[in-house]
Amino acid sequence: MLRRYYSKAPIQGDSTRLDDAEAHHILHVARIQPGEFVTLFDGSGCEFTAVVAACRRNEVELTINERRPVCRELACTVTVGVPLPKGDRARWLVEKLTELGVSRMTPLTTTRTVAPRASDQKKLARYVIEASKQCGRNILMKIGPTTSWDAWVGQAASSLRLVAHPGGEPVRNWIDEPGDALTLAFGPEGGLTTTEADAARAAGWQTMDLGRRILRIETAAVAAASTLTLGRGDMPHRSA
Repeated sequence: MLRRYYSKAPIQGDSTRLDDAEAHHILHVARIQPGEFVTLFDGSGCEFTAVVAACRRNEVELTINERRPVCRELACTVTVGVPLPKGDRARWLVEKLTELGVSRMTPLTTTRTVAPRASDQKKLARYVIEASKQCGRNILMKIGPTTSWDAWVGQAASSLRLVAHPGGEPVRNWIDEPGDALTLAFGPEGGLTTTEADAARAAGWQTMDLGRRILRIETAAVAAASTLTLGRGDMPHRSA
């Protein structure tokens, strides 16, 4: 796979330009020269083979040689609601959910968590882009607005909704459950309150148990998402 770069502007026509962090990487990190080829994606589901036409101080112009619809998404839409851990742990969580093919991640607030700062929210989108560049996804995982636990469990509409909570069915038991949309919810490291767990059950959520050990937030979310996506068969879609 050629070196991949993300264009925040839709790529249309026979040329495009990069003038942000991606241009900086091409110019000052990878030191790519005019005439060299790269792969671009713009979140539309397509890949573009492009040749660097000109390099300026803070801008790169590229000529588009080929446009290819390439889908590496899951057959099942997966949505994850999870309180964000702090610092690099949040970055790791976002990166791994992106690599696993999760469609959407929503930060949650619960009785035992606080809302992330606006600056943290902005960083999440960049983490998604970097992980997508690495893993080959051409559609970005969406980051939803911070949502309260009660609102989250009340608004999710997928046919299979699972909340991680002790005493539920083992997570592996849900692998063969039918449905093309899956929504997962996770509480904070201090655990859900009885009221929060009851609210999820009352809204029709099923509980899944992740084992006898206490897992950190990011470990729980990635373990469950990987078990359910890979266990169901992460078969790639063919290019259109």
